[in-house]
Amino acid sequence: MKRIITLSILLVVSINFYLLAVDDEKGSVSCSNKKVNTVLLKLESESASGPLHSFDVLDYGLDLDLYNCFISPYPKSFTGSVIVTFKVDSSLNSISLNAVNTSLTIDSVGLSGISFSHLSHILTINLDRTYIPGETTQVKIYYKHNNVSDNAFYVSGGMVFTDCEPEGARKWFPCWDKPSDKATVSLKAKTPASVKLGSNGRLADSTMIGDTIYYHWISRDPVATYLVVISAKVNYGLDILNWVNPSDPNDILPIRFYYNLGEDITAAKQRIIPLTTFFSEVFGKHPFEKNGFATLNNQFAWGGMENQTLTSLCPNCWGEYLMAHEFAHQWFGDMITCATWADIFLNEGFATFSEALWSESKNSYASYKSDINNEANAYLNSNPGWPISNPNWAVTTPSNNQLFNYAITYAKGACVLHLLRYVLGDSIFFTGLKAYANDPSLKYKSAVISDFKEVMSSAANQNLDWFFEQWIFQPNHPIYQNGYYFAQVGSNWEVGFQAKQTQTNTVFFKMPIQLRVSFTSGPDTLIQLMNDVNNQMFFFTFNRQPASIVFDPDNQIVLKTATLQQIPPVPVELTSLSASSNGSIVLLKWSTATEVNNRGFEIERSLTQTLSEGEGFYSWEKIGFVKGNGTSTLPKEYSLVDVVHKFGKYAYRLKQIDFDGSFSYSKEVIVEAGVKPDEFVLEQNYPNPFNPTTFIKFTLPEASKVNLSVYNSLGELVNVLAFGEYEAGTYERVFNASGLASGVYIYVLKTGEVVLKQKMILTK
Repeated sequence: MKRIITLSILLVVSINFYLLAVDDEKGSVSCSNKKVNTVLLKLESESASGPLHSFDVLDYGLDLDLYNCFISPYPKSFTGSVIVTFKVDSSLNSISLNAVNTSLTIDSVGLSGISFSHLSHILTINLDRTYIPGETTQVKIYYKHNNVSDNAFYVSGGMVFTDCEPEGARKWFPCWDKPSDKATVSLKAKTPASVKLGSNGRLADSTMIGDTIYYHWISRDPVATYLVVISAKVNYGLDILNWVNPSDPNDILPIRFYYNLGEDITAAKQRIIPLTTFFSEVFGKHPFEKNGFATLNNQFAWGGMENQTLTSLCPNCWGEYLMAHEFAHQWFGDMITCATWADIFLNEGFATFSEALWSESKNSYASYKSDINNEANAYLNSNPGWPISNPNWAVTTPSNNQLFNYAITYAKGACVLHLLRYVLGDSIFFTGLKAYANDPSLKYKSAVISDFKEVMSSAANQNLDWFFEQWIFQPNHPIYQNGYYFAQVGSNWEVGFQAKQTQTNTVFFKMPIQLRVSFTSGPDTLIQLMNDVNNQMFFFTFNRQPASIVFDPDNQIVLKTATLQQIPPVPVELTSLSASSNGSIVLLKWSTATEVNNRGFEIERSLTQTLSEGEGFYSWEKIGFVKGNGTSTLPKEYSLVDVVHKFGKYAYRLKQIDFDGSFSYSKEVIVEAGVKPDEFVLEQNYPNPFNPTTFIKFTLPEASKVNLSVYNSLGELVNVLAFGEYEAGTYERVFNASGLASGVYIYVLKTGEVVLKQKMILTK
C-alpha cells in the first residue's frame, strides 16, 4: 500500500513523540498511557472463556480489615469477607467465581455455600441444594489477601488503593469479574482513625471507636467489578463542594476531592462546576449520587482511572482535560459499561470525543475540530492495522497494549464519533447521543456496540449498519485518489469529478463527500453528495468558468489520505436529461454530443417520498437498459417510458456503462407522477409480527400536517415517526423497537380531523 502523503520522519517513528507533545493537555493520552503501562497478570492456567456463568450477581457486600495496611511495615495482607447475592438463571447446585490463587486465600464459605475448591484462579462453591431459575440466594466467603504485589491492591507508606481495569478485582475480592454483570456494592472497611477512605456511592456511615474508624460505603447503582474502588490514605486532604443544577435548585450533586498534602486543587474545584453543567446538558442528568476524584501516589504514575463515582488520578494530576475525559466516563463507561472488551469503544472513544466537545463548549467549533484533527493524525501516524472492535476480545481478554492502544481505541474511536456527527448532522447526532445515554434498557447496565448503533439508527430513522461495519468492525481507512476535469459545453461549463478509493487492505468506505468549486468570478459553490460505489463519476453544469475544485475542503472525513489530479473528460458527453409525466406515465429523454465505447445506459429510479426522514440520500432501483451507440461523433437522442404505481416525486438518473465495464452516473432529474390519491391511508405494517424493526406506510391525498406516533398497550407514547408538514404522496417510516418489551403496539396517524389507527405485534 502506498500513501501519497508527506510525513515527518519523527512522526512515523512512534506515537510516543506525539504523546509527549500533548501530555499536558490530552486526558485521553494520559488515560491510555496509564492503562497500557499497568502490568496485566497473565493467568496461564485460566481458560479463555472463564467459569460457567449461569447466574446474575445482584450485590457484593464487602467487609475488610485494612487496619494494619496503614502501619509500618505496611503489609499488603488483610482479612475480609464478601457476601455475594445472586439470582439464578439456570438450575445450579454450585457457582464459580474469579479469585486469583496467588493473591487470595479462601478460609471458608457460609450462608448457602457449604464447601469450596480453589484451583486455577477459580473459586467453586458448592451450594446447600439445587436452585432453580428465578431464585435468589447468597454465599459468604471468608478470605485473606496475601502479602503480595499483584497490580490491583496497592499499599505504600500509609496509602491503600485499588486499580482494577480490565480484570483486577479478582485479585482483592472473589467476584464474577466481567463487565457484563454489574451489581450494587456495599463496602465496610476498618482503618486507623487518621485515615480518610473513599469508595463507590455514598458514605452511609463512619464510626470512630478509639484509634479506629469504621467506614461504610454503599453504591445504590450497579457497578462493574473493574470499577469498584478504594482510595485511602493517612492524613488525606478532603474537600467537598456541591454542584447545583441551574434548572433545578433541589438537584444537588456532592463532589469529593481527595488529595495529597501540598497539592493545589483550587483550579480543579472551579472547573468542575461548568464541566458538570455542560455534560449534564449534552448527555443528560449526572447519573450517580456523588462524583469524586482522588490523587494517589507514584505507584499510580499515569493519568486516571474512571472508577464509578470516584476517579483515580496520578499525583497532582488535576489537568483540565484529564478531568474532562474521566468525568465523561461517568456516563460512558460507568453508567453504561462496555459489555465485553470488544466494546471498549463505548468507553474510551466516547470519553476522548467528549474532551473535544468540552473544548468546543469552552472555545469554539474550530477548537473542537483542532482536537479531532490531532486525534486523526495520531491514528494515521501510528495505525497498527486492526479494527476498533475485534469479536475475539469478547471471549479472550487482549493485552493492555492492544485493548488500550491509543491510535485505535482512543484516537480513531473519537474520530469515528466525529464522522457520525458529520454524516447525521448536529441535530440528529446529539439527539441520538442523549437518547443512548438515557435509554432505560441500557442505563446502569452494559451495552454492546450494536446497542449504540440501534439507538442512533432510530434517531436518524435510517439503518446505519453500513457506517458501523466499515468504521468500527473493519480496519484502516479510505485512500482517495480522486480525479476531476473542466470542459466547456456550449456557453456552459461542465465539471466532472471521479471519487476513487485505492486501499487494498480493507473495504470500500461509503461516505457523503463535499466538493468546493471556485470560479474565475463570483462566489464558491459547496456541493455535498453520496459516494456509495468506487470510481463513481459526478457531473455538474455551471454558467461560470470553474477555476479550481477542492475535495473535502473542511477535512470532515478526518480518517483518510487523499490526492486530487486532473483527468480527461469522460468519453460520453451527455448534453441533456429531462423527465415529464402524464398521470402514471413518465417520459425520459436524454441526448449525447459524442460517445466513445458506450455500451449503453442503465436507468435508475427512486421514489423520493418514501425515503426515511433524515437519510438524505436516494434509494435507487434499476428499471431498464437502453443500448448505446458505441463510438460516435454525432449527436444522439434517447428515450424511455416508465410507468409508476404510486403518486409522488420520482428521481431518475442514468448509469452510463462502457464496454470495459467502467461506468459513471448522471445528475438526477425529479418529476411528480402517479395518480394522486383521493383519501388518507394508513397501511398495515410489514412484517407483522416483527422483531425489532418494521415498516409503516401512509398516503396523503393533499398537503397535510402529519403526526405519526406509536403507543404501547397502556396508551403511553413510545415514539414519534413523522411530524410536520408533508406534501401529498406516499411515505414510509421505519419503527425500531429495540429496547421495548414484546406486546401489542398501536400506531396512529393524525392529519387535521382524520385519525387512523393500526395494531402491530412485537415478538422477541
